[in-house]
Amino acid sequence: MPNAEDFDYFSFFCPKMGKIQIVIDIAGKIGYSLLDNLNWPESGRFQKIKRKRLRFPTGRKGRKAMKSVTLKDVAKAAGVSYATVSRALSGSHQIGSDTRERIIKLCDEMGYTTNYVARSMVMKKTDLIGLVVPSVDNQFMSEMAYHAEMSARTHGYNIMLCNSGPDLKQEKTVVKLLLSRQVDGILIVPQSPKTYENIRAYTDQVPTVFLSENLRDQPQSYVAVDNSRGTYIGTKYLYELGHRDILYFGRRHTTTHQFRAEGYIRACQELGLTPRFFNSEFTRSSITGGYQLAKELFAKPIDYTAIFASTDSNALGVLKAADDAHINIPGQLSLIGFDNISSTALPRIELTTMEQPKRDMAVQAVDMLRDKIENGTQGYVHQILLPTLIKRSTCRDLYAS
Repeated sequence: MPNAEDFDYFSFFCPKMGKIQIVIDIAGKIGYSLLDNLNWPESGRFQKIKRKRLRFPTGRKGRKAMKSVTLKDVAKAAGVSYATVSRALSGSHQIGSDTRERIIKLCDEMGYTTNYVARSMVMKKTDLIGLVVPSVDNQFMSEMAYHAEMSARTHGYNIMLCNSGPDLKQEKTVVKLLLSRQVDGILIVPQSPKTYENIRAYTDQVPTVFLSENLRDQPQSYVAVDNSRGTYIGTKYLYELGHRDILYFGRRHTTTHQFRAEGYIRACQELGLTPRFFNSEFTRSSITGGYQLAKELFAKPIDYTAIFASTDSNALGVLKAADDAHINIPGQLSLIGFDNISSTALPRIELTTMEQPKRDMAVQAVDMLRDKIENGTQGYVHQILLPTLIKRSTCRDLYAS
């Protein structure tokens, strides 16, 4: 017969939730004591019903299950009571700072970790924020995810990062996953204009803030950049350098790309230029996609002096294709991108681009979500940030020739 390990089984009764049963592995007793020591709501709201011992098989071939380090183990090693260890970890002022530091150091050395599953069931808070992006291998997305995590961590939250690609079905799947993990809130960079309606039944259940995509008049909070203004500024900059034939490269059917195309068209109309497009059928922007698209473009006669790439990823693809075709940038063709991802500033690239304030966007989105989580703020906020032109070395001044 395989060996068995004792587990503790607890039952609690909550008037709002009914009977709550908790089974905690090797830390059963500790979980019971921890629950008793937490700050319960008003007296009588929770009632302990029963406690009994269960026995579970430990695994195959008689091997014991791996044992977690418990508060009891730490207390024994430290030569203090269980309650002292609990107070040290909770930051209680009932023990001295030297004792607290010694216990915390010992917890770290022994590999003790808090059982957040049990804790969250009682506190009704996981300190987890879900972050959903279409593709984490997209440099713009990964940089923004980094800033979101740093901001969340500063305020005591951890990030659970999910890829929603390649389609709306997967996007819905990861949102459902985050809800099942009881995240406190969700930040989401949407897949497409259909995202809002696609996941609305789920986002209505948890504080949610959309990021990077302008949802226009949808009644949902979001933080985005003024994409239309960005392409308007970039197009006027090329015009000031003497360019009159400017091709817009890589337009896709998303809200962000629609706004960027609108800004380009508006600038062309004001400046008396003819809008010209080379559209993309790819589902997302990437260097590979931009490269393949640019190879098609360069197979035709070049009757333009500048390219405005819809994203930096597309612009980097254009640079590679231009190099293959022996087209000098900016000598023969000027190029401007959009996003200002970190690789655009590298030597031998130095791409002129419109910067999205990624850090500001992430920080403001996290703050907006925290306000919903911690203060129960209702309604929605539309926060639009301004882009900035970053002048580097891929745009030629035709007047200086």
